[in-house]
Amino acid sequence: MVEAPFEPHPDGKPGRVVSERGTVGPGRGTRTGITADGAGPAGERVVTSGSTARVLVAAAARALRGVDCADLSHPPTLARFPGAPEAVRRAAVARTVGRVALSVDQAAEVDAERVARWFVDQYPRRRYPGAVLGSAHGAAVHLAVALGVPWLPAGFEMTVRWTDGAVDHPRAAREHGANLAGRLQRGNADVHVRQVHCPASRGALAGETVTLAVRWQRLPCAYARFLAARLEPDAPVLLLRDARTWPVRDDGGGHSFQVGCPASGLDPVDFHADSPALRQVIRSAGGDCSHWDPPDVSSARALAENGVEAGFELGAREWTGRRGHPLHRVVFPQPEVLSAATADLYRGWLRSAGKTGDRLVVECGRLLDPWQVVRAGLVPYWCENAARRGVSAAEWWLAGSEPFTSVDVLPEPPGVPSPAWAGLPQWLAVAAFGRRRRALDRTAARGYPVTSVPTRRATEVLRNQPYDLPVPPPLAVDAALAALRANGTAQGLLVG
Repeated sequence: MVEAPFEPHPDGKPGRVVSERGTVGPGRGTRTGITADGAGPAGERVVTSGSTARVLVAAAARALRGVDCADLSHPPTLARFPGAPEAVRRAAVARTVGRVALSVDQAAEVDAERVARWFVDQYPRRRYPGAVLGSAHGAAVHLAVALGVPWLPAGFEMTVRWTDGAVDHPRAAREHGANLAGRLQRGNADVHVRQVHCPASRGALAGETVTLAVRWQRLPCAYARFLAARLEPDAPVLLLRDARTWPVRDDGGGHSFQVGCPASGLDPVDFHADSPALRQVIRSAGGDCSHWDPPDVSSARALAENGVEAGFELGAREWTGRRGHPLHRVVFPQPEVLSAATADLYRGWLRSAGKTGDRLVVECGRLLDPWQVVRAGLVPYWCENAARRGVSAAEWWLAGSEPFTSVDVLPEPPGVPSPAWAGLPQWLAVAAFGRRRRALDRTAARGYPVTSVPTRRATEVLRNQPYDLPVPPPLAVDAALAALRANGTAQGLLVG
């Protein structure tokens, strides 16, 4: 049987199968509405708008098509209403989130396999010399683009409405989330649901919705089919794992709960009621820290929400072993370790193609555009968010690196106040490492840290960089692994 060519949707939505006679229907693995083999909301509706995995898949798929991220906007946050009083802003966002977040009944109808199909359907249907799977990380996507391969996450984020919720009641959040997880898992036995209640990173939204990190405990069938159809013979697969840990309450049953998260920039001890940082965070979110009474933890060092389930890795290892594809594991103890190693890899890759490798862009959160980075011949360094410790890591890396002639900085405003965020002077200090050009995006800086800017802002900035064509030929996987070992081993990066 000859496979029909595939036409990807320009917005990254499920594509269409195209024959010589034209469009003949939905592509293999896509579904619209409720179908016989599953029901519930489509993947585009399920995965949280603006979540890291969603943005990174969209950016990677566009880069592999030679398209930038000019059409990517941003999710609703408190920063979308900068001129209104705090109470009015919270009420407006609550109404907006109520329309965007899933209802309790919709969450119970989610089909995780359908979400996996939505992810793979965003990629062009052609043969690839490999694939990158695992934890959501901007540098992982830059690595995948340099290799010319797709990136697929080991899980996804859902946001579900919490009627009568309160930002300062983590026990009530856990009870609501456990009920949601139980209903979700009746139709999705092969997922683990990690609930994250973090006012420090989500502000007042933590009292309007619950955040569920859904992690596959096996390789999804959609991923296996995609890899079987799209990988070249003997093509390697890279599995990237975030090794950060966090205190967790896990009573079994496939649902676990954590208060706070590493991406907040705070430590677990900061989420106790007597913490000055927590009091500041709760007060700014409209809560009262005297109500704060989180449940006891059952594991002090469980993998945090961005980790990869052991069953997912085992499934990937078994699948690649049966198919004859080498599997390589890359484990990073902190996000900045992979960011630094990938930036050094890019510099070497660009220079091997005759380019200078002396122009750096420091991206942050959703502010990235892998295609524009490659088009302009830039070295990318990705900060997970605006946390002070992550920005400090970028400074330390720059201090120990060969100087760059230009440094462009794209600081994504977190949208909520917190003592853990870096101030603009620290971002300016990062830009100051440029010998000739030192640029901090003024749009992102305007109203920082409580404003918000869309992903496409990174595209707008990077489009102004001069072209540096042609694009280097794709990096070989063996060369990439060697570069990651050379550049990251001393900082704790494990490459196997």
